[in-house]
Amino acid sequence: MTAKYFVHAILGCLILCSTIGIAQEGRRGPPLPANPLAYDLLLRGGHVLDDKNKIDAMRDVGIKDGKVAAVGANLNPKDALKTIDVTGLYVTPGLIDLHVHVFAGTGERGSYAGDLSVYPDGFTLRNGVTTVVDAGSSGLRNFDDFKDKIIDRSTTRVLSMLNIVGAGMRGSKYEDNLEDMDGKLTGEKARQFPGVIVGIKSAHFTGPEWKPYDQAVIAGNIANIPVMIDYGTRRTERPLLDLVSKHLRPGDIYTHCFSGLRGEQNSETGLASEALLVMKKRGIYCDVGHGGGSFAWTVATPILKGGYLPDSISTDLHVGSMNNGMKDLLNVADKLMVIGETIPQVVAQMTSHPAHEIKQEQLGNLSVGSGADVAVLSVETGSFGFVDMYNTKMLGTKKLVCELTLRDGKVVYDLNGMSADMWDAKDHSADARQSRRWTTFNERPYASPHGQRFPQSSPVGEPIPPTPK
Repeated sequence: MTAKYFVHAILGCLILCSTIGIAQEGRRGPPLPANPLAYDLLLRGGHVLDDKNKIDAMRDVGIKDGKVAAVGANLNPKDALKTIDVTGLYVTPGLIDLHVHVFAGTGERGSYAGDLSVYPDGFTLRNGVTTVVDAGSSGLRNFDDFKDKIIDRSTTRVLSMLNIVGAGMRGSKYEDNLEDMDGKLTGEKARQFPGVIVGIKSAHFTGPEWKPYDQAVIAGNIANIPVMIDYGTRRTERPLLDLVSKHLRPGDIYTHCFSGLRGEQNSETGLASEALLVMKKRGIYCDVGHGGGSFAWTVATPILKGGYLPDSISTDLHVGSMNNGMKDLLNVADKLMVIGETIPQVVAQMTSHPAHEIKQEQLGNLSVGSGADVAVLSVETGSFGFVDMYNTKMLGTKKLVCELTLRDGKVVYDLNGMSADMWDAKDHSADARQSRRWTTFNERPYASPHGQRFPQSSPVGEPIPPTPK
């Protein structure tokens, strides 16, 4: 190859890199003008439910620079760039789903570190969920891949409970391998990612040994994080009562607590079993973890009506559960409301409670200064059927619906366009130059000196018509 060839190649690379850089800068947009007002966005007229701050009242929420700036009555719309009227709706902290499987993208069949998992952003935000905790899809050996593929690329805040199995949740061949359960190494891995790895998970074990649970506790002690247990196959050698009274610690989490498959229900009374009562007494949390096979009306109804409530509501989201009885987090909350819980109760079980369980107290609330993750919910009334793991239904009259979701103070989901201007409006309701402060959506450049009211497109291959002056 000649020197001339190398010169041309280098020049070509420089031009390409410069073009890419300009294009990326264009996507980021020009720097935002300063906002001298108190708020970027004001949610006005809603009913705020904030369990941590004991707010259950009509309040406005002001947001600035991605954080909650004020919660109060009659905040002035003139102090905000953009105001959204949420009258008649509930305004809550962004919902937290404590038990999901979102390690998608590996291509592995029949695996929760693969095809059984769901990419989070396409499912969570439309349900008001801004934070999820992946419950053990990855272990210490494939967590870095999970972090790269999912955690670091998602709009949804994705946290992790590290599987005590080093290979992660990839089927019984791996999950029954006692030789791949090392509490010390797992705990040390978790300590490398504080605030991201927020728990240790043991799941699906079919053997009689106690090793998975004891090693999980060792890891939890090293990293100072809770252990979540999916108790796998019921074995007489390791009864649930022994697990919660002798092996787990206060602050650990028992998921699938209304399955009835592992001793959660008193077979004579139908009420909470002795094991569940011991859990409550010792401070071990009861998590719903609905999933595809872990919520039965015949179990949940008498236990809840008997006064035993879950500490947290979660989905156990995966490609199966999302299409059968579980549906989504709000649907699981609806089921508890059918049995008798109130809207403030279920909201607490999806916000401040799970945040507390994973020791992330900065989440799940609308405290001034906290990140402005917000869900705006409506309540539909009618006749609705809610289905359990056995494909039996209970009828209810109320259904929660997510109308609007904010992540870090910006609109990321808007069911009915409450943040949008009318299509034939003559101008923006807010300064379009500042829209990136409060929304992730495009703002049409009408009434702009550089835009067209009716933008044109051209067929592929046809010359682009000149922009009218």
